[in-house]
Formats: sequence, structure tokens, C-alpha cells
Amino acid sequence: MKPESNETAMFKSPESPPPTALLCAALRWTVLLCAAGPLACLLPPPANSPGNVASTKPAVPPAAEKMTELDAWTAVPLMSPGTNIGNTLENTTAWETGWGNPLITKEFVESLAHLGFKTVRLPVAWDTYAVDGRIQSDKFGRVSEVVDWITGAGMFCVLNIHWDGGWIDSDKKETFPKTFATFSPEAEKKFRSYWEQISTFFAGKNEKLIFEALNEETNFKNEGSEQKAYATLTRVNQLFIDTVRKTGGNNAKRLLVVIGYTTDIKKTCERAYALPKDTVPGKLFISVHYYTPYTFCGLTEDADWGKMRPTWGTPDDVKELDDLFDMMKGFCTRNDIPAFIGEFGATNKKESPSRVRWMSAVQNAAISRKMVPVLWDTGTDLSRRAPYSASDELVQTLRSLAPSAPVEPAK
Repeated sequence: MKPESNETAMFKSPESPPPTALLCAALRWTVLLCAAGPLACLLPPPANSPGNVASTKPAVPPAAEKMTELDAWTAVPLMSPGTNIGNTLENTTAWETGWGNPLITKEFVESLAHLGFKTVRLPVAWDTYAVDGRIQSDKFGRVSEVVDWITGAGMFCVLNIHWDGGWIDSDKKETFPKTFATFSPEAEKKFRSYWEQISTFFAGKNEKLIFEALNEETNFKNEGSEQKAYATLTRVNQLFIDTVRKTGGNNAKRLLVVIGYTTDIKKTCERAYALPKDTVPGKLFISVHYYTPYTFCGLTEDADWGKMRPTWGTPDDVKELDDLFDMMKGFCTRNDIPAFIGEFGATNKKESPSRVRWMSAVQNAAISRKMVPVLWDTGTDLSRRAPYSASDELVQTLRSLAPSAPVEPAK
């Protein structure tokens, strides 16, 4: 997700009802989405308390660990279900705490494993805090610390370059008037450099660390034509793969996540979309996000393009979900690549039973089709403060998915 343009729900204000995964919200939705509970990514940054600052631990690249080879299909059940630690390391206001969340703690990470999560997606804003294009030692040190907590708890960690100010696809015309909605030469240079730095630093980590190319910043509509826009995304994904593989170490065989067009199921399943090539077979996932219908997932009041829906769960609702996931399954089967549903979520401003139905339906639809579902959470369903309680709605969702999972009731 992206802030300002709706970082938490990564949607954009459409001219017509939104597509499968709405993205890049226009600025006029910022206030609306800030009230949208777990989809409220960009909140007015509160004053950080003195000392509420991340450790400036110097970066020490992880020692080489034994790598157990996994192909992506085999990894799917080992990774499901997952959650995001959102609005934290990817915030662009102040490192880690700028959007109101406290520092990530080892106890919080361990609580996720205890709830039954097997994957944690860790969004990061690298460029925002880089100096002259170089990721600083303390930032590497802090991210590495959190990665180690996640993998040490037995979970997979999916590490990416997130929205980070929108530089990858120049997503704001006011900020990038000359390169808006393109992959500029400057962006290409930075993208290659950051992935060289990230993958080199983490080259020793084992199979529990997975790299994800970027978030949903793939709107390249001003490249000249729709065909060129899709081709540009293929080039970005290819640059990511080639850059990571060249850094060697365990990266030579690491699982990687490439991105669907605007992470939208329908757009990714278009014939115009082409997957990149990898030198190692069976190591790729394709990432899409799911916030459908957005009138239920994100809207908390009526908009000019649609009416807010407080409930979800009619036969038509279920059919829409099944049809979209069947479409994605077809893509995965044809291309022999599993799907990574890197984000899904619904504002907590809706009827509780409907929210449980929707979250359970999405997770079950994904898992039954051999996809990895990853909840988008910013501290609403998973409290960031001790005792790190899960919401009743999330507990019910996890129980519906795996009754034997070690899920504790919300406190």
C-alpha cells in the first residue's frame, strides 16, 4: 500500500468502480482512508516520545547460513498464512515510528508465530532514508535485526522495496512532472543499486528470507502505450531477478517474488502481461493484492463512483471472489508459478460478522488454490503493544482456516 495515494489500501480513486485491486489513491482520499481502520495507512504523524527511536545498531551482514533448497510450489503450504507489519519500516515521515506505530519488538514478532502465522511481509522505505543513494548502516542493522527475529521464530520473511515516496513509477504528477507514470532512467539506476545493496547485505541468509521486487508501484501508463506499459513492468521484474542473482551467495537460489500489473488480478491475467525469465527454475512467485469489493473493504462513506457497503457475504459476493481467484489460479497453472497474495484487508469500520466472512473467504480461497494469503495489518487486528492481542475477528478468521492452529483468544 502506499500513503497519500493510500498507502494502507494502495488504491486509487477511480473514474468508475474500482478494479480487482484498487491502487494508488488520489490525494483526495487521504482523509477518508485515514479513518479506515486497518486500511488507514497514512495517519497524522504523532509526536514521538523522547527516546522512541530505533536502535542505531551498525550493520553487520549476516553470516552465511545453510540453505535448504525450496521450489516455490513446495514453499506455499509452509508460508501460509501470512501477515504484514505495515505502516512501520515503510513509513516516509520518520524512521519506523513516523506513522504512529511503536518500535517492532521481538516479543511482537514471536506473538505472530504463536498465533499461527508462517510468513511476515516486511515493507521497507529504503530510498527515503538513504544518503546519496546509499542505504545507511543503521538502517541495514535495524532491518536485519527484525528479519532475524522473524526467521528465528520459524517464519518466512518477505522483504521488499515499498512505496517509498513513489519514485519507482513516478506515481505523483506533482512530484514527478517530467517522468510521471514511467520507469525513468534515474529510477532504473536507483532500483538496480538498491537491490544490489540489499541482496549483497543479506546474501548469507537462508531460504527463510525471500525478496519481493517492489510493491504495487507499476503504473507505467505514460510509457507510450498499454503494450509498452506492460513491457516496462516485465523489464523491471527482469532487472530485479538479474540483479539479485548476480550478487551470489544464497541469492543464487533464493525464492523471489515478482509483481503483477498494479498487483491487480484482472490486469495481471491479461495477455499483455509477460513474466520475466529466471536462470533457476521454480523459484518465483507472482504477487497480486486483493481488496475487492473496495466499497466494502475501504469505503467508510459514499463516494462519487460508488456507495459504501457495510456488509459482505451474498451469493453474488462469494461468486465474484471465487471467479477472481479461479482466474488467478488459471494464470498460475498456465505459467507454472504460484501466487503470493501480498496484501488483503478490510477496514474495521464495517459489520464484524461480514468482516470475518470476507477475511475467511479470502484466506480459504487462496489456500485452497495453492496461493499464499498475507493480511495487510497496521496494528488494528494485531496489537503492536503488549500483550500483543489479536482482534476477535482475526482470531475467528484464523480458526476457520486451521482449527488446530495455536490461536489464543483476543484479550
